[in-house]
Amino acid sequence: MIGLVMCGGKGTRMGSSPEKLLLKYKKPVVQHVISALEESGCFTKIICATSRNAPKTAEFVRGLGMQTIETRGNGYVEDLNEALKNFNEHVFVASGDLALLDSEIVQKIVNHSESRHPWTSVLASKKFLDLVGIKPEYLVSHDGKECAFTGISIVSPKDVADMKSVKESYIVIDDKRVAVNLNTKRDYELLLGTA
Repeated sequence: MIGLVMCGGKGTRMGSSPEKLLLKYKKPVVQHVISALEESGCFTKIICATSRNAPKTAEFVRGLGMQTIETRGNGYVEDLNEALKNFNEHVFVASGDLALLDSEIVQKIVNHSESRHPWTSVLASKKFLDLVGIKPEYLVSHDGKECAFTGISIVSPKDVADMKSVKESYIVIDDKRVAVNLNTKRDYELLLGTA
């Protein structure tokens, strides 16, 4: 399985001058995600998807010795689909802004996923997000509960080629390590409050 870190977004909702994934939470946020994937021992290789929207982030991850794939920077979904065309085996996709991600939760997700599904997304329930003070922008209904995407998916690229429609499966994990992602200044304040 390949580990893919999505780190080419503009970070416009943050409204800050430093690139979002280089904001510090003990170390730059994106480095926490890379370390979690590396330390999990689950992946044959780890690759970062970068774009011209975040040139300093691309330079930083290359400085860590990471292989990168340059996408066009047209948005998360577009960039992800572009990046997935490079792979033939299952891909564990993680948003680069999950600063609390660790190897234990990565292993749990990999072990819990079923390879027969072409696309499995990890969700957190709105109830849990409300408890930790996170305000999701987009909700989906799963098993009668409102949930939000965490930015983690496991994808079979050959089964989702050519943007064809596939049935998405879900895993709900109510855990700060997957639920706290960095989209706004308020999210960053919440993150700093967990230290």
